[in-house]
Amino acid sequence: MKNVLRNFLCALVFILSVFATANAQNDDGKIRVIMFGAHPDDCDQGGGGTAILFAQMGYAVKFVSVTNGDAGHQTMKGKELAQRRYKEAQEAGKRFGVTYDVLDNHDGMLMPTLDVRLEIIKEIREWNADVVIAPRPNDYHPDHRYTGVLVQDASYMVAVPDIEPNVPALKKNPVFLYYRDRFQRPNPFHPDITVDITRVFDKKIYALDAHTSQMYEWLPWIGHYLDEIPSGKEDRIKWLTKHETESITPEMRASLEKWYGKDKAAQVQQAEAFEITEYGAQPTDDDIKRLFPMLGK
Repeated sequence: MKNVLRNFLCALVFILSVFATANAQNDDGKIRVIMFGAHPDDCDQGGGGTAILFAQMGYAVKFVSVTNGDAGHQTMKGKELAQRRYKEAQEAGKRFGVTYDVLDNHDGMLMPTLDVRLEIIKEIREWNADVVIAPRPNDYHPDHRYTGVLVQDASYMVAVPDIEPNVPALKKNPVFLYYRDRFQRPNPFHPDITVDITRVFDKKIYALDAHTSQMYEWLPWIGHYLDEIPSGKEDRIKWLTKHETESITPEMRASLEKWYGKDKAAQVQQAEAFEITEYGAQPTDDDIKRLFPMLGK
């Protein structure tokens, strides 16, 4: 009798977990976006402004850091640093208006293993993502490269039911995109979608400011410009604004003209660009306008 009851309870727990996941996948008509980065603060830099625009429109956005960031500092390390970066990520998430997950994989040691791939598949499925954004797999940092590989490897498997069977497979394949980068080999980044973030750029900076350990400590130290960092809060925001301002390339300007028209494109001061991958759904221009409803506005 005890065995029957135990088996019944186990089955009930499984059914409830599947129901909870399926419920999370309910289609409420709102676009669902998930962005992957190797470290806490990566999604923020690559797609933070676009995330704010989505969130302001009431759409669901999640950032996922594939490592816990426990090696990204010149003096702190290990569990203490991971806890600090987790808290920073949660504060940044509040400022962006997004959900922020941090997976417990070691910083600097990420490998494209099956276990981590299954974590990625689970994240995409549970979020019921329409759009998935990740780094290209030719970045300077091995964690960035392998994050790109992991998401690339998950892009087909998210719709295969027998892979990670405890989480229902997606009934559709999302559109997979890459963040903008500067790398030219084996091929340069192509801005298929370029989003005007001028009006929310200050909010992006304010959210990035939550990553104190990175914006004002680690990155300046490893980049040899620590002596540039001001001590006051307002001065740091001004400095960060200047530091995070990126030029709009001619290719990005042409992309802006496509989506916003020439007159509006000429007024854009800050933008984020994304490349459509060859994996996942291949969107038409109409699909892109539906998935990125801020384009042209």
